[in-house]
Amino acid sequence: MSTRGRPSAYTPDIAKRICAELADGVSLRAVCKADDMPSEATVRAWALDDVEGFSAHYTRARELGYERLADDILEISDDGSNDTYVDQDGNPRTDQDVIARSRLRVDSRKWMLAKMLPKRYGDKLDLSHSGSIKHQLADLSDDDLAAIAAGSGG
Repeated sequence: MSTRGRPSAYTPDIAKRICAELADGVSLRAVCKADDMPSEATVRAWALDDVEGFSAHYTRARELGYERLADDILEISDDGSNDTYVDQDGNPRTDQDVIARSRLRVDSRKWMLAKMLPKRYGDKLDLSHSGSIKHQLADLSDDDLAAIAAGSGG
């Protein structure tokens, strides 16, 4: 009796298909929904165990997929084709639901990019310091030490 089910054995052909879809911006969950694909857990295990060098291919495919998300942001933002409609009285109206959904789609992609590729898409922190730091107690005047002791920080 043969049992049918998801493939779990690594093959270069399946790995290539997975990476191609990931690079095209398809989520791993969506890729693995196909009956002829392994489960997400199996694919993640292949990447973690670096089965036949899969880890590097998987990582690169994910990065390319995230770059695709960046392209999607511009496309979604620039597409105003469904933002307005004409009501039953012939008046132009703004479809707030469509605009809200587009905003959510853009924000979701921006969040994901900031988390997955933080060096490129994360918030930049300004860590510049414009004050002075007194490094040693010996450099402080008696008045400064008295102010620190009194709690005013001088």
